[in-house]
Amino acid sequence: MLIFKDLISGDELASDSYPYKYVDDIAIEIEGKMITVSNAIDDRMIGGNASAEEAGEGTDDGTESKINVVYSHQLVETQFDKKSYLAYLKGYLKRIEKKLEENNPDRVEAFKTGAQKFVKERVLANFSNWQFFTGEKMDPDAMVVLMDYREDGMTPYFVLFKDGLIEEKCCSAYSTGIVGMEHPKQPAMFCRN
Repeated sequence: MLIFKDLISGDELASDSYPYKYVDDIAIEIEGKMITVSNAIDDRMIGGNASAEEAGEGTDDGTESKINVVYSHQLVETQFDKKSYLAYLKGYLKRIEKKLEENNPDRVEAFKTGAQKFVKERVLANFSNWQFFTGEKMDPDAMVVLMDYREDGMTPYFVLFKDGLIEEKCCSAYSTGIVGMEHPKQPAMFCRN
């Protein structure tokens, strides 16, 4: 599995466990969906032991609808008007450009040209449709993830600048038989860049 982490903050922003595609060699578009999340607390966790013969009083199980990508990666919604977004974006793109100059100088020109075109044609052209999210740390220098809905009005999708991401390869393994693991049969994640 690939985890897409923010190049600047290190926050997890998404993963390849959701359908995704590269767009114009500048962005990654990730398809999300609505999920139902239960906030209920199992009585057994706090000492409850309901009798099998006695029906419990039952309470509202506290379910909520969430967007899977936002929920799973703890993205935090933020707000921008067009002017403040452009001010943020100018600084952000310069930070990514600087990182590219250090690590991948051949990519700088393609990034600058592609990012300008993408922002003009895809982001600013439909600015009022976008919702904005930051990573869990809410780092003001890090990437702002864009979210819009498909034509059906129900399917959310996210846009991330690919050059602002670190792709970290992870594999899940059940820890049975791994020395030093406290909870056998709990999945463990092993990651590397």
